[in-house]
Amino acid sequence: MKLTKGIVLCSAAMFGAGAQAADLPVKAKAIEYVKTCSLYGAGFFYIPGTDTCIRLGGYLRVQAGLATNALYDAANSGVAGAQNRLRNYYSTGSREDLTIDTRTQTDYGVVRTFFDSVFTWNAGGYAGAGTTAVNGSTAYSGATVAGGTLGVYYAFIQFAGFTLGKAQSQFSAPWANYPGNNFDGLPGGGGWDPVNQFTYTADLGQGISLSFSAQDQVQHDTTNIWNVSAATAAGLASGAYGGNDIAGTASPDFIAMLRVDQAWGLFQAAVAAHDNHAAWYGADETTGHPADKWGWAGQLALSIKNIPTGPGDTINLTGVYTTGASRYNFQDYMSTSYAMYGGTGLAGASQSVGLGGLSDAVFVAGSGQELTTTWGFRGGYTHNWDPRWATSVYGAWAAVRYNNTAKGYICGAFIATLSLSSGAAGCNPDFNYSVVGTTTGWTPVKNLTFSADLAYSMLDQKYAGGSLSITHIVDEF
Repeated sequence: MKLTKGIVLCSAAMFGAGAQAADLPVKAKAIEYVKTCSLYGAGFFYIPGTDTCIRLGGYLRVQAGLATNALYDAANSGVAGAQNRLRNYYSTGSREDLTIDTRTQTDYGVVRTFFDSVFTWNAGGYAGAGTTAVNGSTAYSGATVAGGTLGVYYAFIQFAGFTLGKAQSQFSAPWANYPGNNFDGLPGGGGWDPVNQFTYTADLGQGISLSFSAQDQVQHDTTNIWNVSAATAAGLASGAYGGNDIAGTASPDFIAMLRVDQAWGLFQAAVAAHDNHAAWYGADETTGHPADKWGWAGQLALSIKNIPTGPGDTINLTGVYTTGASRYNFQDYMSTSYAMYGGTGLAGASQSVGLGGLSDAVFVAGSGQELTTTWGFRGGYTHNWDPRWATSVYGAWAAVRYNNTAKGYICGAFIATLSLSSGAAGCNPDFNYSVVGTTTGWTPVKNLTFSADLAYSMLDQKYAGGSLSITHIVDEF
């Protein structure tokens, strides 16, 4: 700043040589330095010339995943589930995160804006599209200059109790699908991924709050609405029990949440209402469509902070039940179709297969929607060995159940299309999905952590006996 000032003054002297000393400025304008803003915590500064405080933050993360075709999810579908040579034996990724947090005090309270964006580069992988048993040609994705992605996690405004924009769902617990883990793929409750919403939160005092929210549903809170009449052999063999016949958004999801957040920990109860809005039975509107059918979800969450095993140790738990709203159990970082194949010594064949399909509802041409029921739980315990080392253990389990009418639709397609040799007696699309794991982190210096997360996932399908004629489908993965 002194160098710039000197240049300006020299230039003024050069072009104004005839001026008298009395004509020169007596005093330079004071420079407005950036000032610390202590109203909202550490790291805030006043934007010069305004009453707005701002804090910049973020992180950089580098990671690698083994025995999966993607970072932080299990090998449970596609080429990873097929366990063939097209899968990645490891995957890598790098990410830079940037946050911008502003606060402005007004006569009506604090106006807050918050923005969080990420620049991510993940290793590419073979999708298997176009694969044939003749030449083995494959499609590859992600390994180009355009392979990086820009994501917007948060973008919201808060004022007078209202939250407008992209923020974490009010249904989810604060730790969401991370009760003590890095691994993304835990069922058992709402997820972290933020969603556009219009929310009002009433602060009732003593750490008690009550929120009412309307949030986007199709991209965030819908799994599948399967038209089983459109089922194909390739889809059934990958855990997709029909065409995903979702129509446009007809209604947001409505959520009510009560939270108690105090020194001992946190308790939260949340309910959600979800409209299942299907498209047509056939190719266009002339074929008709099933009527809308509302589903719902309920969740309880508990966090215990002050436990005798050590300072900072925590236990986080959630339990959930859904009917026609499965995404509130299998959160949106999880797959909605599962296909896991075991190896064999026979060329071009698999000796075992596990299939599972997740949906909000199913129907066939001319029928109404049959809602899918799920329930589950997740939990994690974190122990701090010392200020630098911490270990957590975590687990999750979830069940998917179809009513008898829905089973009839799905099994009719299964038996006819994939030639299930055991017939209707061996056909049951119900399944359970579970995960257990452990994470250890080392923080040698502040804001630098190295962590290792080991997870084991299991698909417990209910198909029994017999065999499926799906060898040719496996080859196409």
